[in-house]
Amino acid sequence: MDLELTDDQQLYLETTVRFIESELPVARTRALHDDPRGYDEKWLRKTAELGWFAMLVPEEHGGGSVSGHGILDAAIVAEALGRYVQPGPFIPMNVVAAAIAEHGTSEQQASILPGIVAGEVVVTWAPLDVDGQWDLGRGLVAEVDGDEVVLTGVRGFVQDAQSADHLLVTASCDGEPLQLLVPAGAAHITPLTCLDLTRRMAEVTFDHARVPSATRLASDVRDALERQEQVAVALCCAETIGALDTMFSMTVAYSKDRVAFGRPIGSFQSLKHVMADVSYYLECCKAAAVEAARAVDSRSSDAAEVTTMAASYIAEHATEIAQQSLQVHGGIGYTWEHDLHLYMRRTRTNSTLYGEPALHRERLCEVHGL
Repeated sequence: MDLELTDDQQLYLETTVRFIESELPVARTRALHDDPRGYDEKWLRKTAELGWFAMLVPEEHGGGSVSGHGILDAAIVAEALGRYVQPGPFIPMNVVAAAIAEHGTSEQQASILPGIVAGEVVVTWAPLDVDGQWDLGRGLVAEVDGDEVVLTGVRGFVQDAQSADHLLVTASCDGEPLQLLVPAGAAHITPLTCLDLTRRMAEVTFDHARVPSATRLASDVRDALERQEQVAVALCCAETIGALDTMFSMTVAYSKDRVAFGRPIGSFQSLKHVMADVSYYLECCKAAAVEAARAVDSRSSDAAEVTTMAASYIAEHATEIAQQSLQVHGGIGYTWEHDLHLYMRRTRTNSTLYGEPALHRERLCEVHGL
């Protein structure tokens, strides 16, 4: 993405890429496909040393970002993660860190945020129902019982719940949403099969689980959820761009190297037209992702509108870009050994992770009161 990086941001990007290439390049991620956790704990702590989970956390809790624009700096990392189809809970960790920093109690901030920044405490985000829809917590019922909250219900498609220490769950209490930062041990976690082999998803079930009332976030949940969704969507869009850009670069390189009828296949007019169209849509997707990151970072009044537009546009065209890249590769693109399917899995998963394009278009209508 063209974020017009400062010198410090450019250095941070280069450092991030060098770290990924040395610690966990794409070829090495394949060894983690069958790992129940999906990533190595030591690797996660190393990523924390680079500030991957500090960018949306205030300095008084050990956080801070390179440029002072946390969302933009996080988008830089997210794009790099997409380029190398990295595993791990980068997006949910940052969403929860930002939520605690902005809406958590002072006790939650003091006890949880330093561990998140250091990569010693893993947190994840559970706002969706069992079908992966936004439900304002209606699928998880909360009842206040003295100094405790009793939780009954399900949260669906929770990323990296298997390795999390705490879950930021959205529930419903007397018809109103609330959020609680609950210990993962209070829930029954059922692993799900994910199309993206580098990701771990789970269904989280609470059966009259009792958690302290102190686990509740302090402020208005609707505003908090809106902000969390914007952060998640902006970072997800940036990650998708990294994967799409790499996929397209692979396709262009292959079209130049693959020879048929005595000439590179990229010289044939039909493929030229395909790749010209793909290049155009990719550049439009990049522009949408940049605008989404900037709107969320600046807390623009139209951030909700911009993020929903970016999410729907990028998700729709990501599928087309991936399919056209596969067609240009031909038979080799269908093989397990080729990396193309890893990127196709990532972009397809991202396009549904926080809502299908139709859901975002519906949300755009709601923003405008339609």
